[in-house]
Amino acid sequence: MDSPHGAAVKAEDFGLKGPRGWAFRGARIDAAPGSLIAVEGPSGSGRTCLLLALTGRMKATAGRAEVGGHALPKKMAAVRRISALGPVPGVNDLDPALSVAEQLREGALLQRRYDGPLRALLGPRTERRAAGAARIDAALAAAGLDLSTLPKGPRTSVRDLERLESVRLSVAIALLGSPRLLAVDDLDLKLSDAERAEAWTLLRSLAAAGTTVLAVCSEAPEDVTVLRTAGEDAEDAADREDAAHHEDEDEDDTKGADDALAEAGRA
Repeated sequence: MDSPHGAAVKAEDFGLKGPRGWAFRGARIDAAPGSLIAVEGPSGSGRTCLLLALTGRMKATAGRAEVGGHALPKKMAAVRRISALGPVPGVNDLDPALSVAEQLREGALLQRRYDGPLRALLGPRTERRAAGAARIDAALAAAGLDLSTLPKGPRTSVRDLERLESVRLSVAIALLGSPRLLAVDDLDLKLSDAERAEAWTLLRSLAAAGTTVLAVCSEAPEDVTVLRTAGEDAEDAADREDAAHHEDEDEDDTKGADDALAEAGRA
């Protein structure tokens, strides 16, 4: 698979406020193309909303950001075209009723419809199949998923995959479009220490190959760029002073994140 030129990610006081409070706020980052960025924070702190905002899937309401030279929130459509979502629960879940092979074919078909020139869509069927199979093989290799190791090979049901296998499959599907920015949610969810290490090794390899990677986690490794959704790095002095005068603000922020994520899922 050709290595894409990664997208630089910049943000200054980036935030999203909904009817019931802040989903996230005060986000700041300046990451070069090909960076591995960990969105770190406790559950409910707006990590997923920040990930979706930086990939053009959710409209921020405060501050500014730029991804691959495209300003957010003004150029959300342009950012969506250069980014792809790996696993994001509630937004792009895998279909448990499909086999792994079926899920991959579905992903390849959708990608071909989105990015292929008209003449490619109308080309000979055998050529389309060969190109699709080559793209899938390259994506699987990059994601580190060997179908021969699955219980029933490509016919293994998606519902029967282990958590790390499911992550790799979602990443492979996202890579079918050769995105400049790849986003992965809840990377360390339900993974053992060894599996978590494997997951980070995967993302490091993708970043090393040129793709900028954005990964939500509870605790980031020491060797990655960290973007926090809570704590001193994510709030300015005015925010902290305001928080001191509003005891229920943390609860409202959690509700705001939940509302924003629900809206993204419906979209």
